[in-house]
Amino acid sequence: MNHSKDDFVPFEYSYYDYPDWYSNNAEPTKPPKEVILPCDPTADDKLFHICMLSISLLIMLILAGLTRKNNFCQGFARGSSSIFSPANFLDQTQKKGIAMAVFGLVFSKLAVLVIAPDPLPFSKDTPAEIKEYMKIIAIFYYPVLYYPLLVCGTVQRKTSYVFGTLLSFSHFGVLVWQKFDCPKTPEIYKYYALLASLPQLACLAFLCVQFPLLFVNGPKTDEDLDSSYYTNYVKLLLKKKSSTVSSSAADKPTLTERIVEVFKSYIYIPEKVFRFPLKLAVSSFVTCVAIYHTALLLVVLVVPTLHIVRAGIDENIAFLLLGFGIVLSDDRMEVVRIVTFYTWLLEVCYLCAMTLSCLVSLIMLMRSMVLHRSNLRGLYKGDIYKIYNSQKTVRPSRPGVVCWMGLTGYQAAIVSLGMAIQTVVFFICFLFLVFLIIIPVFYGRNIIVFEIVGKAWPAWVTLILVTGLQHVTAKIAFIKKEAGTRDLNNRESLFLLTYLLFLINTVLGLIVGIWRIVITALYNIIHFGRMDVSLLHRTAEPYDPAYRYYTHFLKVEVSQSHPVMKAFCGLLLDIMVEGGRAGRKIRDAEEACSSFMLSGIQENKPSKVTSSQRIRSRWQLLYTLVNNPSLLGSRKHFQTLQISDNVLNGTPNRTSKKSSKRESSKPAAEPEQSTETPESQEKTE
Repeated sequence: MNHSKDDFVPFEYSYYDYPDWYSNNAEPTKPPKEVILPCDPTADDKLFHICMLSISLLIMLILAGLTRKNNFCQGFARGSSSIFSPANFLDQTQKKGIAMAVFGLVFSKLAVLVIAPDPLPFSKDTPAEIKEYMKIIAIFYYPVLYYPLLVCGTVQRKTSYVFGTLLSFSHFGVLVWQKFDCPKTPEIYKYYALLASLPQLACLAFLCVQFPLLFVNGPKTDEDLDSSYYTNYVKLLLKKKSSTVSSSAADKPTLTERIVEVFKSYIYIPEKVFRFPLKLAVSSFVTCVAIYHTALLLVVLVVPTLHIVRAGIDENIAFLLLGFGIVLSDDRMEVVRIVTFYTWLLEVCYLCAMTLSCLVSLIMLMRSMVLHRSNLRGLYKGDIYKIYNSQKTVRPSRPGVVCWMGLTGYQAAIVSLGMAIQTVVFFICFLFLVFLIIIPVFYGRNIIVFEIVGKAWPAWVTLILVTGLQHVTAKIAFIKKEAGTRDLNNRESLFLLTYLLFLINTVLGLIVGIWRIVITALYNIIHFGRMDVSLLHRTAEPYDPAYRYYTHFLKVEVSQSHPVMKAFCGLLLDIMVEGGRAGRKIRDAEEACSSFMLSGIQENKPSKVTSSQRIRSRWQLLYTLVNNPSLLGSRKHFQTLQISDNVLNGTPNRTSKKSSKRESSKPAAEPEQSTETPESQEKTE
């Protein structure tokens, strides 16, 4: 079949336009600017992991043999440690750096694992049908791989510090070697693997410095109950407060002072009298790592794509827009410039939204740290209603232990999800601001929003005037001040105005309802990553799972790590140690007291000063122990209440089994004994 040149007139191009298409002088199609090929580093990942697993297993066996001499698997009492207790998460006195670094290292591996083509380093080109199973195995593999680093920092021996130095330098050196060999990878973005490994490098570098310092300084002997932190806490708690109040404190704070106080409430400042629990410190650090990884993933998933789209814009975009009825200009090149500029604005809006999301997440994290300290102090003092909306007993429970174990993971996951939601919402807000307000005002066209507002200006002016009228009349005509009190005035006019403005207030109520939806949505989105604040009403807080996890965590933390309780237990253990310095002091004091009592018996009565000191010491002991939730179930008064309650219910034979499980029906009965002060009882005697 023969064709003529006129048969191809409807087409824009034909093979006649390319006379040299099949000639030998034709140039090949240009490849893309840069093609990232898969890279295999000289330090093979599979061989490295096999060697590190073998070395780690050998180190664990050596440490197990060394710790077996010192009551192997004894537990957390008196600072004892073993390879099965990687860190005492209920100890507020130990150094937190190693645990935070190891948790950050494990989470960084998990963040990279989500999109990695090969979840496990032992296999390459993992088939798609088994990749999800490999990811599940990898979730358990990497914590096992870095577990020896945590153990080497817990076992109080110089040998463990040497092993920790060896492991940390090995991990750090091989990782730097691999990233130096292969800085670019074809995953999502050419530098994503390099940027994602920065938290791992930082954590390993910290461990490389920390283990040699621990080796030089030697093992720490004052662990947990042996530390002076708890006794110092109790001394400060019982320290007499100054009753004098300065005149400046009594005055009303100025606006500047109130603004400064608001800024201070969002800045966490460490205090010597309060140490952050290890679990919360690890959660805060892992949250920072999660913010970094989420921000990096949000950037590399969107910004490179926008670059590709902007680079591919040509004159054909004018025909595409014309198909949708959009005419930006008669000149095609001007259309290309306009679309390129708008695409650049999209990128700027997205980066601003992501940056704002990061800042909001960091500010909320800092505010959470301040409230963590406030909540813990409140529960230490027995202020249950500071956290809960009803009377609760602070003691461990099955859901409490589960929530305590998973708080760090919950926090990291919720912050990551919250950042993604915040970025989308902030991006939409920036688009509305730029394309519907700033650009129309700058160019003087497509001012759709201003046209809508301009047509409805009489209604807006009416609503503003009516609202102002109600406020002015309420202040001037309907409120009267007499003898320092306020009361209603001109009630007839008030009732008349209420009836006349009924419909206007209905329209105002509609606007207030819409504004309420916006405010509630923005508040919940901003505070989504915080577990210490419930997104529901006070009465519906138990239905907020994140807040419920946080409150259960506080129950376990306070009941097991109360500073007053640990100070009391430390004193008891010091008394039980035979031949110790504290034991000798106690025995000497007891002998002196017994001799003094014998001499006092021979006399008529003890002196008034001795009686006053004894009364004051007893009240200090009562103040120390009365609000201790972990000792509530062991009190005689509490047990008698439980026994009498069970007898009245007809179950006298089961009191011994259920007395430790049931909550007290009268939790506020015992503290009533402490309503008097030591001075008042002293006067009565």
